Amino acid sequence: MDVQKWYLRTSKLALALAIIRSKPADKSSREYTEHLAMLLSEEESKWRSKVEVLEAEVMQLRQKLLVGRLCSASLKSGNLSSQLEAQEPKSSESTLTSMEDSGCDLSNEQRTESSDLSQHFVESCTPTHFPPLPLVKRPCAILQNPLSSHMQFLQYLLELKNLTESGHLKRDLTHFEKDSSTVSDSVFQLLDGLITFYRNPKLPFSRFWTEAVGTLASLISDCNLSSHILKKCSKKLEEFEKTLLHAILGNNHINRFQVQRYVSQSLVTLGSCRLLRKSIISLLLSEVNGFADDLGAINQEQASYDVSRYENIFYLFWVLEQLLQKETKEGNTSSIGHDDQEIKKFLQKHDETIFQLSDAFPLFTIYLWRVGILLNSAQIESLK
Repeated sequence: MDVQKWYLRTSKLALALAIIRSKPADKSSREYTEHLAMLLSEEESKWRSKVEVLEAEVMQLRQKLLVGRLCSASLKSGNLSSQLEAQEPKSSESTLTSMEDSGCDLSNEQRTESSDLSQHFVESCTPTHFPPLPLVKRPCAILQNPLSSHMQFLQYLLELKNLTESGHLKRDLTHFEKDSSTVSDSVFQLLDGLITFYRNPKLPFSRFWTEAVGTLASLISDCNLSSHILKKCSKKLEEFEKTLLHAILGNNHINRFQVQRYVSQSLVTLGSCRLLRKSIISLLLSEVNGFADDLGAINQEQASYDVSRYENIFYLFWVLEQLLQKETKEGNTSSIGHDDQEIKKFLQKHDETIFQLSDAFPLFTIYLWRVGILLNSAQIESLK
């Protein structure tokens, strides 16, 4: 360590002397140092931009290679060919419609490219021609919409999965184990973009974001794809769930309600995936339990409370009701997890909380009662 410190100090001294000796006569050493630092920072920024563009192009090539290999393997097994013949009358039209309606906010040129790509998806799946992913040739286009390629690739993968037997897709993904990281890497980057947007969602609310959440839920719902995704993206998914929750609770703008509806619907869409629903319900109940405790303390002390937070909590109640109703409708109530600490706490304090807060916060206690009914009903169903 002493040697390293000596070399560091010597290097700093040499750099300082070099700057002093080379500085122009009309500038002080400090001004010249700041000028050099600014030039270096600009150069570093340019190189970082180039690296981002190249990384995006590499990822798109990896996506194209994986789709090509999976398509080729399915064609060799004869599985994809039989499915294509069965779906031939509607395949081209349905694929085009689903991809055109993806909600991606693309430029006109990118939109045309995506439409052509979708139209020829099935036709391109031949032993010699693989479905071309929309490689963006211009760096500026990549930077403007870096998530569109991930969305199109993941939708492509789901479409391919729908055209093949799940067993074949699972086997092929296992065979191309290194390529399967392309799926998780694409999901990871899509989650990064979603988290960045939902930290400060603004109107107009592009359909691209709701479509991206839906694609994400579909991928994780698939038993063959979820294992590859959750290995790498579980913590990022938790962060995304918390980001959606904070986007609802932390918004105190006057005209926030339209945004709140969009974000709440995104949370419901994410919760449509059974693998994620339990954690989302637990997260929502944690906030509801904490807020109920805060209202209890406020009621005792007759203190003021945050009106915006009080209004926002009803969006959480709405999401909870949607997810619990979906759980009951699917007959999967045992997966809710009544051993979950937040569910236990909610049910144990349910009646007491309603009794204490019914006079001061009647609307809040009505929603508490409704969620309690749904949880108790689910518990009864799970015991049958």
